[in-house]
Order: sequence, then structure tokens, then C-alpha cells
Amino acid sequence: MDKNKIQLNYSNKIKLFKKLNKFYYEKSQPMVDDRDYDQLKKDILELENKYEYLNSDFSPSKTIGYKPSKNFTKIFHRVPMLSLSNAFTKDDLINFEKKILNFLSKKNNFKLNYSAEPKIDGISASLTYKDGKLEKGLSRGDGKEGEDITENLKTINDIPKKILSKDFPEYIDIRGEVFIKNSKFNKLKDKFANPRNAASGSLRQKNPKDTEKIPLNFIAYTFGFEKGLKVENQFDFLKKLDDWGFKTNPLNKLISGIDNLFLNYHDIEKQRSNLDFDIDGIVYKINEFKLQKRLGNVANAPRWAIAHKFSSNKAVSEILDIDIQIGRTGALTPVAKIKPINIGGVMVSNATLHNEDEINRKDIRLGDTVTVERAGDVIPHILAVNLKKRKKNSSKFKFPEKCPSCGSKTIKEFNSITKKNDAVRRCSSEGFYCEKISIEKLKHFVSKEAFNIDGFGKKIVENFWKLKLIKYPQDIFNLDYNKIKKLDGWGNLSVENLKYSINQKKNISLEKFIYALGIRHIGLENAKLISKYFETFMKFKNLYKTKKFDDLLNIDGIGETQINSIKSFFLNEINLKVLNELEKVLTINNSVQENKNGLLKNKTFLVTGKLDGISRAEVKSLIEENSGTTVSSVSKKLNFLIIGDNPTKRKIETAKGLKINIIDQKQFLNMLNKTS
Repeated sequence: MDKNKIQLNYSNKIKLFKKLNKFYYEKSQPMVDDRDYDQLKKDILELENKYEYLNSDFSPSKTIGYKPSKNFTKIFHRVPMLSLSNAFTKDDLINFEKKILNFLSKKNNFKLNYSAEPKIDGISASLTYKDGKLEKGLSRGDGKEGEDITENLKTINDIPKKILSKDFPEYIDIRGEVFIKNSKFNKLKDKFANPRNAASGSLRQKNPKDTEKIPLNFIAYTFGFEKGLKVENQFDFLKKLDDWGFKTNPLNKLISGIDNLFLNYHDIEKQRSNLDFDIDGIVYKINEFKLQKRLGNVANAPRWAIAHKFSSNKAVSEILDIDIQIGRTGALTPVAKIKPINIGGVMVSNATLHNEDEINRKDIRLGDTVTVERAGDVIPHILAVNLKKRKKNSSKFKFPEKCPSCGSKTIKEFNSITKKNDAVRRCSSEGFYCEKISIEKLKHFVSKEAFNIDGFGKKIVENFWKLKLIKYPQDIFNLDYNKIKKLDGWGNLSVENLKYSINQKKNISLEKFIYALGIRHIGLENAKLISKYFETFMKFKNLYKTKKFDDLLNIDGIGETQINSIKSFFLNEINLKVLNELEKVLTINNSVQENKNGLLKNKTFLVTGKLDGISRAEVKSLIEENSGTTVSSVSKKLNFLIIGDNPTKRKIETAKGLKINIIDQKQFLNMLNKTS
């Protein structure tokens, strides 16, 4: 390639880099994902290293971020907010450490300690404190000069306005990331493309009262200028941030050795799906401040830190087929069968298409080249179709008007609340007439929240159905164990274990029984309300005789939608037969009326890990029977975290940080016995 072509190629990359920066930093509308952006930076830097005559003021070697917005006052950072070099492979990390050891003139056996900090995908901010009082807050801007967004930052509850600790520095710039939790973003996703855009857009509101309406969070991780800081390393500084009232990342760790960094990297990458905030990698910082000072900076990045990026959560594939799956309630869910691709370290061969309307809206067809996203480790879905690569003989996908399983007409029900037809198309058959619905109903019947039959999972349901061992729920309690013993993979011991598990579950509460029936719109909470209203199984069952369905409106929390589902259930002859047959083989206990002054009154609990001989559903039931409550995540509202085998480390670390009581199964059961 001649010099002119090299220069043109370089100039085009610089123009694209400028454009991407403008959309990312100024407009909060990223045009490409982080992986593509990082690759472009890498390409430009490699060209500059290879050809010395290539030079631009807009090169990533000279710029950070983008010029500050004209809407805010510009203020220079006393210490620049630098960017970070990136690592993508283990070799990148090995080279990073080698360069540090060479610079320090240390041998390979010299131990380097790293502060490993998951990198939150948010908006960087710098907070200036003088004598413990928040004086000023700046955005990153171009790294040298930021926007004065003090009043907007003051609306964030995570940011302390006054710090009284005696060991807090006289003057310091605390730096961190502003972000929105994924759970909070669900309410804003109609206004913003993603959580990062929401955080950026909120901080750029001219009126702080508008910013205050957005649930922003702040996590601190470093400092810029300081006067009076009495800490010698990064990890101790993070601990001090906690002491001073700042939130820090609960996944921060002190690690030595590249192999251990890599193990931690894979461990956290697996946890990404369970986190309530987006992370795009892990930042490794040399822990000792003395070494950081010796190492200094190279260009616009510190020599002592690097960002180890996660693999992209998007990839391109081709749709091979569109399969229609049928759920317990008859809902038809389209699933795209795609050419297997690696997304975020996981091989993906299926992607949900949600419903018929989604297929029509995106005009998704067989053979299309598509972008698949596995955001937050939810079920992978089709993000967009590449129309330029669409085949000429392509035709629109036609959603089935008849159920692929039983041939019944498929319908879209009219929603009386929205005054529109539902987006989901359903099989119109009732009860157990449709094979696919029947199988899904049986899976639901034995699931953890329902009968919770140990060793009777989804695959066994499917296998026993094919072998005609089960068709209705009552068949589970009347299995031919002699036939099962003759099946491949089943021996005397495994059959006896299955028999024991099934017999153990013949005694069940009324609420669990109602939930297990799989009545549409009747979840576990609604089942509890209904069981408390009827109190006994006979009163519940007699609904088919009394037909007093409208009386159910007296139950607080039960509406017309639920009542119509219950009515449909009782008007179906097969369902009535199932009830009668189950009554013969089960002991269905009367509803336990609420105890408002139980042993666990005003106490909240959360379980993590597998407990011994007791399901989470049973633990939840015990807690509620004793006036306690369960919560879904670790927060200040939690009193006790119950841990079993293989607990989620993140939950334990967060609980420790919030000083929440961490107990095991035995301690929990003792709480019920202590004052009994």
C-alpha cells in the first residue's frame, strides 16, 4: 500500500473516531458497541506505531472523551481524568505485567498486587470536597476540562454532601461512575436506549429537578487531586471510601498473579447476568501508590492500570428456522434457530422472537442475517436485520393460524383494559386437549414452587409422556414402577428414590395445590389469596357447583382477569376429573390463616445457595407462617441472608458490606425453635 493510501485510510479512521466520540460523549447515543470502538482505537494506534508520519490532534493517543457541552460552564480538572489501555486476552495481561517489571527493573518473580475492580458502564464524574463539604462536581469532558454539573450530582443520594470523618482529607477529588440500576431502568426503557444513555441524559438536564426524577446511583473508585490523604495503596483507599460513606463495588478484590486475575475475570463474567448494573470489563490497578507514582503515565493513559474487557454481548448470525413453542397457558412463542455463535463466552443457537407483532415489526424472515444480543444474560434476542444481505427469494414469515400441536384455531384475545388485542397469539383449546400444553402443565405441576417433587424434572416429564406413563397430574401418583425399572438408566435404587419423593409430596397445602393446577393468571401470591378465602379444598372445589364466581371479587387483589381464568378452568370437564382424581390420592391441608405476631415478625430474609432437605419455597412458607417476609435482593431492607451450598458470592459480599446478618440453615431453623 502506497503512502497516500495509508494516509487516506488513517484519516478515514480518525474521522470515524471523532464521529463516534461525539455521539458517545456529547449525544449519549453510541453508534457501535464497545468492542468495535476499542478495535478502532487499536487500529489507529497500530498505524501510528507502524508509520511515524501519521499524526492527528484527534488521535486516541492524544484525546480523551469529547469537548464539554456548551450548556454547562467548563472547568479544568486539577488532575486530568485519563483513559485506560485495554486488554482482551491473557497474552495482553502477560505483556502488561512484563512492561511494568521491565520499567521497574524487577525480576519475573517480583510479586505485584493488583486491585481488581469491575468497570461499571456509566458516566464518569469527579467530586471536589474541601474540609469534608462537597464543593463542586464535574463530568469527564475531554479529560482535561469537564462540565460543571454540581447541582445535578447533588440530587444523587449515593453522593455524600458532608463528610464528618476525622481522617477525611482536607482537599480531594473523589472520582467514580454515575449509573442506573437495570431494575430501575425497566421503567425508563421507553425513553432511553440503554442504562448508560439514561444516566448521561439525566446528568445533562439543565434543571436539577429533572435530574432528581431519575434514579441515579454513584460508585466511587479513585481520586484525582488530594491534600492530606493518609492511605498507601488502592485497596485500602477503597475501604476508606466505604468508611467515609461512599458506595464501592462489592466485587472489588486484591489479587496477585496473572492466572488469578484470569480466574477472577471468568468468575465475574459468569456473574454478569445476576448483577443489577452493567459492567464491560475489570480494571486492574497496581495496588501500591508508590509504584503507581514511579510508573507514571504513557500518552493519555496510566502505565500502572489496564481495562480487561469482556467479550461482546452482540454477534451476527443467520436464521436457519423459526420454531413455534407452546406454553402452559397456550401462548405461541416463536424461537429463531440460528447458526451457533459465541456471545459473551456462551455458544448461542436459539434466540427468542417474543411474539407475532415483534416479527412483523422487525420484518424477520427465514434466511435473514441478523444481529443477536445477549444483554444481561437474559434470553438472547434478535436486535436487528441486515436488509442488505437479505436473499432475493425471501418471503414474510406467516404466523400459524392453527396450533402446531393440536390443530385448534389460534387467537389473539381482546384486552378490556388496553382496548386492544393481545400481542400474544394462543392455542384456543382448553384443559388437556393440546399435547404441548399438557406437557407444560405437568412440568409446572412438579416444579419447585408447586409440588416440588425431587428427581422429577422437565426431562423426566417429557420422557414419561412419550412412554405413555403419564397424561394427567394424578398419573404421577399412580405410576407403574415395575415398568420404570425396565427403562434404560433406571435401577432399583433410583426407582425407589423416585417413589419415595412422590409419596413425600402427597401431603400439600391448599395454596400450593391451587398454584400447581396451572390456572392462567393465578400465580403463587394469587393462590395464597384464594386459599385463604376458601380455607378448605372442598369449598374451593365446590365452585363448579355453586358457580359463585363473581363472589371472588371480594378478595382483595383478585380481579376480573383472574376470575375469568378460574371460571374457564371449572367449566372444563377434564379439569374437574383431574380435581376428583387428585382428591383421592392427596391430603390437601386447609389454609393456614395469617399469624401477625409470629416468631419472625418485622424480620426480612433472603436465601442464596441450595439448602439441605428443604426447598426455598418451603423456607419462604415457614417465614411467612411466622410473620416474616422475604425479599428478592440484598439491600438495607434485608435483616438475614440465609446461605446454603454454592451461594452467590456477590450476595454474601454485598451483605457483609451492609453489615447484614449472615446465617446458615441450622441457625435459621433455630430462630424458629428458640422461642417456641
